[in-house]
Parts: sequence; structure tokens; C-alpha cells
Amino acid sequence: MPLIDAENLAQELLSAQQTDQMVPVLPSARPGFDLDAAYAVEAALRLAREAAGHRAVGRKVGYANKAMWRVLKLETLVWAHMYDDTVHYSDNNSAMLTLPHHRSLKIEPEIVFGLKQPITAEGLGPADALAATEWVAMGFEIIDCPFPEWKFQPSDFVASFGLHAALVIGERLPVRPDSIATLVDELARLKVRVSKNGEFVEEGSGKNSLKNPALCLAELGAAIVRRFPDEPLTAGEIVSSGTLTAGHLTDRRDHWTAEVEGLSLPPLTLRLT
Repeated sequence: MPLIDAENLAQELLSAQQTDQMVPVLPSARPGFDLDAAYAVEAALRLAREAAGHRAVGRKVGYANKAMWRVLKLETLVWAHMYDDTVHYSDNNSAMLTLPHHRSLKIEPEIVFGLKQPITAEGLGPADALAATEWVAMGFEIIDCPFPEWKFQPSDFVASFGLHAALVIGERLPVRPDSIATLVDELARLKVRVSKNGEFVEEGSGKNSLKNPALCLAELGAAIVRRFPDEPLTAGEIVSSGTLTAGHLTDRRDHWTAEVEGLSLPPLTLRLT
């Protein structure tokens, strides 16, 4: 079985992104391409982005719905890096975003965490993960699929930036030690109502992110330690913890709002231009 040339495949996927081209043949269709190969490609993409002057600032989660793991033969969730030019902070919970490149966009409301301590252990619970967290926020992730009809395998997801195009972060709620127990409960129970151009689209729940976004954060930390023990989640990293609703197709001129119930965060609005 031939070995995958991670560097060449990374350059191929990076070029497709920069020229707004679709990728008609899935990486997973190539002999020998598995999750190990996918993470090798993801690492090569990171090196290429850093060589271009950009800095990895955090990680985004994929497949935070545990029901999908058995179907897709996954042992845990997957992830990819986010960068200083793809992560944005809103101004008074309102943002405008222009994407220089895209092929097929969807938008996802997600809970975002900012870390103040590394997460280096397995078997942590949501309270443990929050103890390492400086703040929590509502966010919109924009994902961009290079594969026809949005059909791909987890390994394809990892090798193509985790489909990550941008993340917009709303108001950040500080995580205090005396608020952690309450916050664990609130994160599991929260509701988010998503509207597009003033019309209701879908209601989601914190339970859709591995039953609790803070548990998703803990699982991500453990999964990274198992695969890359020398590259754990570190202080200062931003983590986008998986969508709370289905992903919804979007394009320029769309205006999105996420209203949060059960967590002390104001509505977040995003306009694509």
C-alpha cells in the first residue's frame, strides 16, 4: 500500500482553497489514506500557513455528536487548527465578515472557550475543563466544503482545515471558580435560536455538543493527548466546541442572529459581505 505524501497533498488542498476550486477526488479515496495520514496533512497545512506569516490560535472540533462515532468508526471526535486571520472578535456582539475565498459555505452556532491553563490529562469531566478555562462565549463558525455535495469522511474533514473558514466570537463571559458548578449545568441546558435575515431557522441545545460543550472540551484535550502527547491544548488557545444545530447554507449578504437562553450572553449577530 503506497504511503501518502502529506506535504504534496497539503499543497494541493491549500492551492484549491486559495483558488476557490473544488476537490473532486476525496483524499480518503486514495490508497493508504486514514486519520493518521489526515493529521499528517493537517500538520503540513499548519506549517505552510505559519510559513506564510500566520499563527495557529486554537482548534475546532468536528463530529461532536457521539451517535456518529459508531457509524463512522470513530473512537473520538476530530479537530483542526484555527488561525489568527480566521478567528475574529465581534464589536458589541455584532460583526461583518468578508471571506476572500469560498466554495460552499455553511454557518454553525458554537460555544467557544478561551483557555488559561493547559489540558493535558484524560478522563476529565466538564468541571475540570472549565477550571482550565478563562472565558466562554457564543460564536458563529463558517465552514467551507471543497468536496462535491458535502460528502466526505472524517479523514477528509481533518485534512481540509476541518472545513474551517472563519470563527466570529461574541461577548466573553469570565469563568470564575465559584461559577463552575452552575456553568456546567447551564452549558448542558442552554438553548440557542438561530435566525437568518430576520426569519427563525432552528433551535439548538448545548446537549448537541457531546451532551455538554465543556465535556466536549475535555474530550478534545484527551483526544489530542492520546494522539499528540507533545502538542496538548495550551493556555491562550481558543476552542470552538462543535455546532449546536445543523449547519445551514449561507452566502454573501446573509444576516444571522444567535439568541442564547440559559446562559448570560447577549445575542450575537453576523452579516456576511
